Amino acid sequence: MEILKMILDFFLHIDKNLALVTAQYGTMTYLILFLVIFMETGLVVTPFLPGDSLLFAAGALAAMGSFDFWILYPLMLVAAIVGDTVNYWIGDKFEKSVFERGSKIFKKEYLEQAEEFYRKYGGRAIVFARFVPIVRTFAPFVAGISKMHYGDFIKYNMVGGFAWFGNLPVVKENFHYLVLGIIVVSLVPIFVEVRKRRKSVIK
Repeated sequence: MEILKMILDFFLHIDKNLALVTAQYGTMTYLILFLVIFMETGLVVTPFLPGDSLLFAAGALAAMGSFDFWILYPLMLVAAIVGDTVNYWIGDKFEKSVFERGSKIFKKEYLEQAEEFYRKYGGRAIVFARFVPIVRTFAPFVAGISKMHYGDFIKYNMVGGFAWFGNLPVVKENFHYLVLGIIVVSLVPIFVEVRKRRKSVIK
């Protein structure tokens, strides 16, 4: 029980102790950050983990050279997008009734807050929720319960992920590079498809 408490305390306060964690664990910190962001966005039972504050702490350290921005940014972005996606599918397969049992983990007020947010903004709630603690964790879950079309969800999910991280000063400073990278990545499938068609014509 004591070990579990220490582990929980470590994750709860990692945003405040990130510099020390980085000094102690080195490159393993990237994995730790990935796990925290993934769990905060992807697991319904961990809405209490630091999200915004951890991102700003990591961004500040990246600006000082403690992290490689080009490793940190894609890794955190993937963690956030994959986390929301997992949360969506949990909601899609889950029974809403679990929130009716007075559980300390599955708090009904959290679900109601996210549902109200979803009713107010529709699909855009997936984007806006990125900036609202607690709601950020439950919005994709509610989208899954509501059987939101997955194609629509993933689009909002990706936009929300880019918007959430785009708020960091270190991201703004490198934004022109990010735009170029996104364009390049977007063009790759087109070139692959064109190449396939050329090969089929030749045959």
